[in-house]
Amino acid sequence: MKTSIWKVLIALVAMAMIVSACAPAATQAPAATQASATQLPAPTTPPVATAAPTTPPAAGKVAVSLWTHSAGNPTEIAVDKQMIADFNASSNKYEIQLQAFPQASYNDSVAAASVAGSLPCILDLDAPTVPNFAWSGYIQPLPITENDVTKMGILSADVGRFQGKIYSLGQFDVALTIFARKSILDKYNIRIPTLEKPWTKDEFQKILDTLKASGQFDYPIDMGAGGTGEWVPYAYSPFLQSAGGDLVDRTTFTTAEKALNGPEAVAWGQWWQGLFKNKYANPTPADDQEFYTGKAAMYYNGSWAADTVVKAFGSDALFLPSVDLGKGPKIGAGSWQWGISKACSADAAAGAWQYINYIMQPKQVALMSKTTGLIPTTQDAAALTDNYKEGGPYRVFYDMAKAEAVVRPPTPGYLVISSAYEQAATKIRDGNDVQNALDDAVDKINQDIKDHNNYGFK
Repeated sequence: MKTSIWKVLIALVAMAMIVSACAPAATQAPAATQASATQLPAPTTPPVATAAPTTPPAAGKVAVSLWTHSAGNPTEIAVDKQMIADFNASSNKYEIQLQAFPQASYNDSVAAASVAGSLPCILDLDAPTVPNFAWSGYIQPLPITENDVTKMGILSADVGRFQGKIYSLGQFDVALTIFARKSILDKYNIRIPTLEKPWTKDEFQKILDTLKASGQFDYPIDMGAGGTGEWVPYAYSPFLQSAGGDLVDRTTFTTAEKALNGPEAVAWGQWWQGLFKNKYANPTPADDQEFYTGKAAMYYNGSWAADTVVKAFGSDALFLPSVDLGKGPKIGAGSWQWGISKACSADAAAGAWQYINYIMQPKQVALMSKTTGLIPTTQDAAALTDNYKEGGPYRVFYDMAKAEAVVRPPTPGYLVISSAYEQAATKIRDGNDVQNALDDAVDKINQDIKDHNNYGFK
């Protein structure tokens, strides 16, 4: 694959644009919950691997550079600094050296360093970007097996994989949920769903009709439909998957035909369009306040909003599983994860892995969760937290992430998949022909796959 200056520039622009959050309109999720899609050019001749510069380490130690996007997130960066300090104090050989960037500039810095061959040893990567970094040759597989992952108990969606190899591990995640109020559901004799028995498509339809007919609300549910960017595939493609469709054929990753425009996908599109056509949800909400102000009876959003919901409604607040459209309830998954660049020397890479392995231990994962409020990615870590332990007030989010999560397609072509789906979902929301919108998305995705020789898939 030839690399030209204009492709490099496109990559840099794409990286700059992916700061869009996994949250609608006026509600910004914490930095750790943000999702993005990055596409980097695979160089014909890999750049000379020279790791990001470091300062002289303590005597006898090997410097290991680490970049993070968390400079603008005081709670997350505080935990990173503490874990680095603790690791450095315990290691006789390695010294982790932190460089933190604000999220707005992090992706630019990583893209430029990727092209220049000067990435740090350790970097955090948003989950959907991992396959592209691996395909482009910028990160190396971690020295860990699937059996190791199973023993560590890491949620599957928080392991960055590409073509059978593991490239990254994540300490935290979030979960999509339907917020509701027990008093409202009780008032209208609506069953409270569970993970074991979620609302079915037909049951959900009756609930929407009941709430609409009540006249108490402007809309039965706020779907966060004013959101743009990665929020759209992160939040709404799980409904597509619950209906039996998908963003791409995951058996080959070489086509979106049938997966995204077949009968199941069309059925999803008709359901999605009907939410707005029939005034069950506002297609363009001005803000994220409809649920809080009583204009909407329910609210589809992420676990990052749980504290705000509890503050508003106390013990009346409910966190409900997603709707089963036929193939079981699904939610999006995958947040920031740690990987090791190929610019890292063998000696420093060994230290980089020691550090990643260290922060994936239950105590460190729990520390991140306790400080940021995010879902810990291992059972043992969850047990060490008040919120996510068995019986904890937010335990349901961990259970949702374990039972319902579907990772966004682990392919280097995800950037185009994400964009094509966003355009299709928006067209469908706005009343355009469902089949045509999905066919257009498939054409864009398939052309990109063809242009990149199937991204290495056979």
